[in-house]
Amino acid sequence: MKRIIPHPILTLVLLVMWLILTQFTLGQAILGTAVALVAARALAALEPQTIRIRRWSPIPGLFYTFVVDILWSNVKVGRAIMSRTTPPSGLIEVELDTRDRNILAIISVVIAAAPGTAWLGWNPGNQTLLLHLLDIEEGEIWEETLKKSYLGRLKEIFG
Repeated sequence: MKRIIPHPILTLVLLVMWLILTQFTLGQAILGTAVALVAARALAALEPQTIRIRRWSPIPGLFYTFVVDILWSNVKVGRAIMSRTTPPSGLIEVELDTRDRNILAIISVVIAAAPGTAWLGWNPGNQTLLLHLLDIEEGEIWEETLKKSYLGRLKEIFG
């Protein structure tokens, strides 16, 4: 049954929503069923691998580092705005020796949450992250933080 309808609850919910939003006719029921089945199959194709956490103990330290880095970035960006000085911004490349999608996803959240930083791209060929920094003078600090504080702990967590 799972091979025919990989996500039966999703399929049913989509069909019901389709029928609520359109007129309830036989044609709409058939069309809604087809759309729901195609959507469920598409979701099954996108379904990620199962996440396995190997060690739970580094998670509080990782969370603490995350909060401190966010606060630190807020202070730095706030100072730059209040002083009306524009720090030299730029791009850095950070080599991350991982291909684990879970680790990369968490690092992308960290970068997106930190003011003054932006994830611009990932090159899987040479495992390089392209990162934009509001203050390029902190490039080495960010590179070291990403490699030691985040990548190291995330590898420990996910194994």
